[in-house]
Amino acid sequence: MTYLQALILAVIEGVTEFLPVSSTGHMILADALMGGLDREFVKTFEIVIQLGAILAVLCLYARRFIVGLGIYYRLLAAFLPTAIVGLLAYDTIKAHLFNPYVVSASLIAGGVALILLDRWSARQPARYASTDEIPPRRAALIGLAQCLSMVPGVSRAAATILGGIAVGFDRRQAAEFSFLLAIPTMMAAASKDLWESRDAITADNVRLLLFGGAIAFVVALVAVKAFIAFLTRHGFAWFGYYRIAIGVAFLLFALTTGLQLHA
Repeated sequence: MTYLQALILAVIEGVTEFLPVSSTGHMILADALMGGLDREFVKTFEIVIQLGAILAVLCLYARRFIVGLGIYYRLLAAFLPTAIVGLLAYDTIKAHLFNPYVVSASLIAGGVALILLDRWSARQPARYASTDEIPPRRAALIGLAQCLSMVPGVSRAAATILGGIAVGFDRRQAAEFSFLLAIPTMMAAASKDLWESRDAITADNVRLLLFGGAIAFVVALVAVKAFIAFLTRHGFAWFGYYRIAIGVAFLLFALTTGLQLHA
């Protein structure tokens, strides 16, 4: 992997990880278009840049974790359903659903859902003054929605934002809770994957990994702030249209190239 390729992948990760557009689908497309990359190293690299993106959210919302224990209870309640379903079903999901047709269908279906959600959420007032007021049992419902994101192409951000609005958040609150929930969810998954891929980290490539992680961190900082501003002014519909377009493009690419996914 060259530094230019590392830069491209890190920027894609930083931009898409917290937006409801499926970072998985974008990374698969980018990997396929580059071609010839070492799959084992790419897997490790993607884990490291994901950790960089998580660190960006942790920095942006650090104050939320020092003002009281309430946020920990709510995030734990939301994280547990994903952890349980992940332990029980993730290997089966990877074995049977990790293919370009599922990714394409998930992107398109999620796009339609976001367009409908945009119209519905515009008419719904917030049930809570802030995300700190949501009861843990309702936070757990957001965690159940997050389980849908184990299907490739669904998007963790899209699933949790949809779940947040369904339980009574407004658009901004749903997005912010999605960011916060990403920290334990992605940290747990990335730590597990990084441990399993530890043999791919060598003295020769550690600088490339640090470079990618730093780029993803900076880009995610900008992307999260920009997403909140855009969402407040324009809603979800444009993300829905984009998902449909990228889903169709992904499907056409898979049909014409015989793309095979590597879980």
